[in-house]
Amino acid sequence: MNKYTSYQYGSNYDPNSMDNMLMGGEEVLWRGKPKKNAFVMNRIIKILPIALIWILFDGIMIGAMIITGAIREMLWFAIPFFAFHLLPVWVWLGNVISASKRWKNTEYAITDKRIILRDGLFGYNFKSIDYAEVDHVNIRVGFIDRLLKVGDIHITVSGKTDNNVILDIEQPFSVFKMLQKTVLDIKTDIHYPNELRPKVNPGYNTQYRNF
Repeated sequence: MNKYTSYQYGSNYDPNSMDNMLMGGEEVLWRGKPKKNAFVMNRIIKILPIALIWILFDGIMIGAMIITGAIREMLWFAIPFFAFHLLPVWVWLGNVISASKRWKNTEYAITDKRIILRDGLFGYNFKSIDYAEVDHVNIRVGFIDRLLKVGDIHITVSGKTDNNVILDIEQPFSVFKMLQKTVLDIKTDIHYPNELRPKVNPGYNTQYRNF
């Protein structure tokens, strides 16, 4: 029976809890959330240069219309036009305003069976990645990440183009190495179970030499 059941939570039961996603006997190897200031800062910086360019460009146009007096005659056109034309700015503002809520809803877990990602704004989105599906695990540390001592772990899943990222976590290299080793161990065990491995294998200690 799954050890994570509703009656054990009682009044504190949360159907959106990461614990509720765990299967019976599933062991959590690592669990964490993004570092809040890094997560929020990266949302603020995201598309900020584009938003600033749009504000500058539209500001010049609005200023020219005010100086020439054309704004009075074109007000019916200017308001809906600039409201739509400033869409990158509204997107940026949306990222900034929602950053704290997104951080609250974001959590990650690496277990002995899979990787679990949770995110969302108004609700929760859970994603489960089996180790057999993982092609590559990469780590990226940007300029802001270096300053705030965090990093992102990117997970490439075979046959899918989804962007699976563990964002803005502390000690990213330790988590990266642990995840990479877990993926290798699990996939090796799937394709070559322990009982089928020979006691002696000349390929285990292969060395490359120049002849």
